[in-house]
Formats: sequence, structure tokens, C-alpha cells
Amino acid sequence: MQLQKAARDAASTLEYVSRGRPFTPHLDVWKVRNKVFLLVTDDDPDLQIITVKADPHYADALRRDHESITPGRYLDKDHWISVGEGSGVTKRLVEDLVRGSHELAAGGQMGRRS
Repeated sequence: MQLQKAARDAASTLEYVSRGRPFTPHLDVWKVRNKVFLLVTDDDPDLQIITVKADPHYADALRRDHESITPGRYLDKDHWISVGEGSGVTKRLVEDLVRGSHELAAGGQMGRRS
């Protein structure tokens, strides 16, 4: 599985999404209504990860169950996780994590127009 491609593909299907590289040319930043929900790191072949927002309890469970899921790189360690390829990290899990992060970042505002 190509982790970054799966995350980008999932994010590109969601509503009210924008994408840019405001920090470095090697870090894709995806936002929903100007709030970050996905970071895709692609500058270091040894650090092929995505970083998503997650409920802290769910994030703890994911870190316990998956060696390649760690506290969020770059962001708050309680509310963000970084995901690398590894045992149990499937395309479906990545897609679910991206959608969940999108919903959390949107804060229930998806039904309202900006």
C-alpha cells in the first residue's frame, strides 16, 4: 500500500477541502474550512508518514495496537497521530482515519455554508 497516496486520494474526495505547502515544499497540508486535518510528509524516504487528528482515547488504542502509529509529529501529541506503513495499517484504516480527522477538524460545521 502507498500510504501517502491513499491519504491524498481519500482527502481529495471530501467537502470544503483545500491543500497547500505553507511550511515546506515537502509537507502537504490539507485543511477543511481553514483547519488542518491532514499532513502528508514526503521529503524523507525513511519517514513516509501521514499525520491526522484523532480522538485521544482512540489514538491511544491505535498506538497500543500498531507499532507504526505514534504521537503526532509536528502537532499536539494528545489529539494527533502519525501513521506509517506497518502491520495492520491498511488502506481502509488510512481512509477511515482521514475521514475521521476531517470530521473532527470541521467541528460539526459540515452542514453549514461558510
